[in-house]
Amino acid sequence: MNHLLRGHAPLTDSNWKLLDEEAVERLEGPLAARRLVDFVGPQGWEHSATNLGRTEAIDGNEEGVSALRRRVLPLVEVRVDFSVSRAEMRDDDRGALDVDLASLDDAAHQIAVAENSAVFNGWAKAGITGVIEASPFDPEPLGPKADNYPRSVARAVEALREAGVEGPYGLALGPDEYIKVIETAEHGGYPLFDHLAKILGGPIVWAPGLSGAVAMSLRGGDFLLESGQDLSIGYDHHDADEVHLYFEESFSFVVATPEAAAPLTP
Repeated sequence: MNHLLRGHAPLTDSNWKLLDEEAVERLEGPLAARRLVDFVGPQGWEHSATNLGRTEAIDGNEEGVSALRRRVLPLVEVRVDFSVSRAEMRDDDRGALDVDLASLDDAAHQIAVAENSAVFNGWAKAGITGVIEASPFDPEPLGPKADNYPRSVARAVEALREAGVEGPYGLALGPDEYIKVIETAEHGGYPLFDHLAKILGGPIVWAPGLSGAVAMSLRGGDFLLESGQDLSIGYDHHDADEVHLYFEESFSFVVATPEAAAPLTP
């Protein structure tokens, strides 16, 4: 038995299979940051901190003794609660194909947004500096129309190259910007999405939790997302009508090379 306590839930193996498969499907799209940074782990629930490889001086406990304290970044635990209907779970056991899992879907999106926001925007209270706030580059304006995006993205990529940061490059787009890109065709009918992909040489990802965009190098070693407990469903309690569950993960994020990302503003 682990800390998720799944064995205590009044759910069958079929129910858990349904919930886990739905979770994977719902998380795959919005977990954008993981596709653009180095993902290390999962290291396990007991993993508590990321080694920063640095020290700070402290007073020795005896005269003539010097001391250094290792610096680490504690992992943050993130949780989002949701519930499922016991009647719906019984219908799943009967073979129903339209089980209502709206609460799970909402929770999956919510926790994915929280992870993306921590990576791209930072999370001061968790000790996390985000990709955008760490970048030394002035944000490149995207402009009001998607037709201007290729010029802006090309300038952002050129800034990375001039800083000595090699590609390929990826692009995270906030929801509004992503919709503009996929709906736009340039003169001659050429999809804007394909044009941007050629400039970057890497993926373009939909990133809920991000406003604007950010171009990032995918060469590796620049951004570290360290996972302790990877995203999992745990059991909290149940009553006569509902089973109360939650999504949970623990992670830290470190920017090793601030100049490996160039932000773009809406």
